[in-house]
Amino acid sequence: MATADVEAIGAHCQHPYCHQLDFLPFKCDSCKGTYCLDHRSETAHQCPKAGEWARRRAQLENHSSGPSTPRPNILTHEKQCAEPSCKTLIDTPLVTGVHCDKCNRSYCLKHRFTNDHNCTNLTPIGARPTTTGPTQRERGLAALGKLRAWGLKKKETLPKPPQTKTKAAAAQRIQETAHLKKTAKGDSQIPADKRIYLYVEASSDTLTAKIPKGTFYYNREYTVGRILDLAAKSLQVSNLNNRSDSEEDKLRVFHVEGGRLLGFGEKLGQAVQSGNTIVLLRGVGPGMVGTPENTG
Repeated sequence: MATADVEAIGAHCQHPYCHQLDFLPFKCDSCKGTYCLDHRSETAHQCPKAGEWARRRAQLENHSSGPSTPRPNILTHEKQCAEPSCKTLIDTPLVTGVHCDKCNRSYCLKHRFTNDHNCTNLTPIGARPTTTGPTQRERGLAALGKLRAWGLKKKETLPKPPQTKTKAAAAQRIQETAHLKKTAKGDSQIPADKRIYLYVEASSDTLTAKIPKGTFYYNREYTVGRILDLAAKSLQVSNLNNRSDSEEDKLRVFHVEGGRLLGFGEKLGQAVQSGNTIVLLRGVGPGMVGTPENTG
């Protein structure tokens, strides 16, 4: 074999004091030079661009990864496990969601099996009723009628100014308000002058309320929709408002003293006053939301 043929197979080391012919030469990714086995490292051939390849790779990795994605939370990610007691967010980069074909809801891995989310006792979302019993809407409207009657009766029993027992009744009312403020729970960051103290109850039609009633205070600037979310969480009521399009699954807020359902966009301070009672109802529909009445 001719010398030219041999040299065509390999390459000469480019180190100034070597020039050895190497049949399996190494190419430096920093300076792009070709070297033999002994001078393949950047240190051995005193690379003029030492570390260049590492810097390029780091830049590529930073560019490909892009800006860091904020961790999803309940305010930025609306998909949550449908099990009422579970607060796990699903369909995130870290947690997948599992859809149950029987009840037509999505769950986290822990509650994916039918026995883990009480599937047999759930009405499938979007399913037509198969029994002759009352629908959720009918139950909700029946509860609404009872609550309106209760509200009217409560207004009739309130003391009226000209009566002689007004002072005693007013004193009792002040005492009740003081007790309400003492026992009510809420966000301590809310300024005292912004607080509205309420009695909050969950109708039996909310299905899964674990705590039937409580006393709470809220910011008067909050919307009724936000109050609903907070109250449902406090009473551990299953809140499907952001997970279901069916009106029978949605919760609404009924103001007892006003005798009406409150709109989600109403400001709390414009609809109720301290000492009033609100009730969470399910399945009554947006058409039942009334116009504001005097709550005084």
